[in-house]
Amino acid sequence: MIKVLFVCLGNICRSPLAEAIFNHQIQKLNLPHKFKSDSCGTSDYHIGELPDERSIKCANDHGIKISHRGRQLSHADIRDFDYIIAMDKSNRSNIYKLMDTYSQTHDQIHLMRDFQPNNSESEEVPDPYYGGEDGFEKVYQILDESIKELIAKLQKEHQVYA
Repeated sequence: MIKVLFVCLGNICRSPLAEAIFNHQIQKLNLPHKFKSDSCGTSDYHIGELPDERSIKCANDHGIKISHRGRQLSHADIRDFDYIIAMDKSNRSNIYKLMDTYSQTHDQIHLMRDFQPNNSESEEVPDPYYGGEDGFEKVYQILDESIKELIAKLQKEHQVYA
């Protein structure tokens, strides 16, 4: 089973939306038995909380359900997940710091937009927290596009097909 972890700061906006989109796409490909995904934050701001209402609404508008409670990145996550996908450079740096306490390599860490085809805009998924619903929709579009490519890469790399 291939394990993918999506990481943002508080685990209430971007990463739970990414996890939900990933699960939705995997389900459509009839591959839920081949992948496991989760999401978390590098901070402890929202442990145990539901995702932001705007993330939930955005997902629902696209026919996707979010089932998640906020949690913080742990050492066990670094050990247990094959791929750790950070939403931005700041959170990637926080992941590296946690990893470096165990002298592990950074090969499993990626930025979400590394997978977005034809992206010339930014390396980071913007944090929509302080904006309106349109920011959540923009994030959804970035994640949806990036995750399709991520899944295609994982399928090819691991020879995983329905």
